[in-house]
Amino acid sequence: MAVVEIKNLEGKTVGQMDLADEVFAAKVNPHLLHETVRWYLASQRAGTHKTKGRGEVSGSGRKLWRQKGTGRARVGSIRSSIWRKGGTVHGPQPRSYAYRLPRKVFLGALRSALSAKFAEQKLTVVDAWQLESHKTKAFRQALDRLNNESRSMLLVEPASNRNLELASRNLEGVKLVAPHTLQPYDLLKHEHILLSKDAAVRLNDSLGARTAAPSSTMVQIEPAVPAREPKPAKAPAPKKAATKKSAAKPKRKSKGKGKK
Repeated sequence: MAVVEIKNLEGKTVGQMDLADEVFAAKVNPHLLHETVRWYLASQRAGTHKTKGRGEVSGSGRKLWRQKGTGRARVGSIRSSIWRKGGTVHGPQPRSYAYRLPRKVFLGALRSALSAKFAEQKLTVVDAWQLESHKTKAFRQALDRLNNESRSMLLVEPASNRNLELASRNLEGVKLVAPHTLQPYDLLKHEHILLSKDAAVRLNDSLGARTAAPSSTMVQIEPAVPAREPKPAKAPAPKKAATKKSAAKPKRKSKGKGKK
């Protein structure tokens, strides 16, 4: 398993931690990273572009001259798209550029980004973000003790930490996120990743293999479906006693007119 050192805010090593290989030592897939970054940037687009059509531009709707007899081309309105200051045909309209990305692609890109940072030794696990004050200056000094080479850092902390939020929000190149909102785009954009110990454990549990695959020699016995009981045959309905019908009266024959 991948092993990483745990450091405190003083920059000293206080222990070690085992990380799951399928999360922090997986094979990096550049295609998944490209698709996920493209999906993330598309979802961030505002899509508020707008052009005016023929029915939206200002101008009279009357016919400028008669249809025939002038020698000029026929025209119906000054707001036509072929005229100056006329409407735009098939111009951009407000729309959303977001689309659905398969969950397996997103999780694969997240594992690839974490594995790339771990392979480049740009991932640090912090014991705890226990800040005595919300001052930015003291927090900047703590970050320098952890890593003095890079100024672009991504902080991952699952619990709510008010001092950490206030101290980090005014630093350029420093961003604080929770594990459930972690994006591969943020991992690739920032040079160094600082995970708290709780965040590393949560990423191990959520992105790692939760259950082992069943063995091929194991035979699963499924419960047998109970046979349906035959329905009892219905007894024949008793026949109704025949009633005597009243004698029908003979129909009168219509008297036809005699021949003269």
